[in-house]
Amino acid sequence: MNRKRACLTGGLILAGLSSFSLSAHPHSFISLKTTPVIEQGQLTGLKMQWLMDELTSADLLYDAGDAKPGSPVWKKLAAEVMANVLGQHYFTEIWQKGKKVKFTAQPPEYRLERVGHQAMLSFVLPLAKPQPLQGASFQFSTFDPSFYVDMTYIEDSDVSLPPELATRCHISVLTPEPSEEMLDFAASLDKDDAPPEDMALGQQFAQKVTLQCQ
Repeated sequence: MNRKRACLTGGLILAGLSSFSLSAHPHSFISLKTTPVIEQGQLTGLKMQWLMDELTSADLLYDAGDAKPGSPVWKKLAAEVMANVLGQHYFTEIWQKGKKVKFTAQPPEYRLERVGHQAMLSFVLPLAKPQPLQGASFQFSTFDPSFYVDMTYIEDSDVSLPPELATRCHISVLTPEPSEEMLDFAASLDKDDAPPEDMALGQQFAQKVTLQCQ
């Protein structure tokens, strides 16, 4: 297993755009798309798509070869990647009223597929308990704490509401503006460096999504 594949199956996955040089953090990129999952007027999870950059995707696509979508080869690769995403608690935090919302460790669905020259992981992040939406406000972010991987909504519209929520809820994306000092520190890290764990570097760059319902 080469280093790139080791990083990927170790839970470091991604796609998108960045102003950082290739020698600095981050090293992999994922572009995100998310839609809340609603059942009987309650929030039960988040449906997510993670599109990995071409370089990060290369080994997965090589291993998949000419296998057809949904074949045992793709299912095996999806299980490997999903297992490591689960090991990092989906790289996601959801908050309501200052408290973390808990997840379950078994996604009801997930798949890995080829999109051109990129690999895309799709899955549902399930909440441990359904959360009432009426008058509720939720905040969530998806990020790699080490910032080895950049996880980004390229457009605000990449977070979308299901039709049944369109008239009663509003969703917004806040993209942070880290200080010059923080930007310089991130850019100074090469591929073998890791920021202090208590720094939570990735959180400094994490977009914050707010779901507010009437």
